[in-house]
Amino acid sequence: MSGLGRPPAGQTARVGEIDLQYVEAGSGPAVLMLHGGGPGASGYSNFERNLEVFARDHRVIVPDLPGYGGSSKPDVQVGLYGYLADAIRGLMDHLGIDQADIVGNSLGGGTALRLATAAPERVRRLVLMGPGGSIGTQSPSPSEGIKLLWSYYLSPGPSRERLLAFLKAMVFDPAQLTDALIDARYAASIEPDAMREPLLVPKRRRLIEPLWRDVAQVHHKTLLIWGRDDRTIPLDHAWMLLNQLPDARLMVFSRTGHWAQWERPEEFNRLALSFLAEHSDQPDQPE
Repeated sequence: MSGLGRPPAGQTARVGEIDLQYVEAGSGPAVLMLHGGGPGASGYSNFERNLEVFARDHRVIVPDLPGYGGSSKPDVQVGLYGYLADAIRGLMDHLGIDQADIVGNSLGGGTALRLATAAPERVRRLVLMGPGGSIGTQSPSPSEGIKLLWSYYLSPGPSRERLLAFLKAMVFDPAQLTDALIDARYAASIEPDAMREPLLVPKRRRLIEPLWRDVAQVHHKTLLIWGRDDRTIPLDHAWMLLNQLPDARLMVFSRTGHWAQWERPEEFNRLALSFLAEHSDQPDQPE
């Protein structure tokens, strides 16, 4: 579903009562890449421009989160971030990964934060791009992108036009949105399982935990990367995280929306890999 080429063949892991599909590449220190929660999203579609570069020196795992891609589409009735974090921890167990760096965008970023609070010993460092679970201080709530996300499956139902409106809110330059990408995302968003139990719909709002209350407990070294023009989780959300996270730094890309890793892949790859390589011979010890 990349729009840039055919995704590599995925593998499937049984984790509890669900199946998780994932792509794996490379060898070395483990890096998990967790994607966002838009309609038709998948791990590879979010990180297609990063996987190959990271895999030169890392064992990279790119799963489809529950509810997306080739993974199971469960009817989640518990705290959403906690559920997703438990699934990722189960995948790590399945793959024999004791600790990993976590790269997370949007919903995947919130999942990474929850994993860091629930099982801090499993996380080495965090790279978070517009992560969920934060709160803004100045921007309207809900944002433009969040409104489009939560309404996508409501009456009159999904359409290519509604998906395109959502995707345009994700990026600064809509010219990057190819027909192939739009068509693939739309096809994935209307698969029967995805239609039956979409993860981010209004009835599940009550299941979104207020992660911002706990982020001060995340003592892992954290790199926050934001698009100045993010219309989904706006830049002012970064100020709260930067203030509360004990060991964080922030990089802001201008002329960039919610998909920093996709819109600015060369800069993102260089920045994130440099951050992960700092003192990599000495394991981090979160307090």
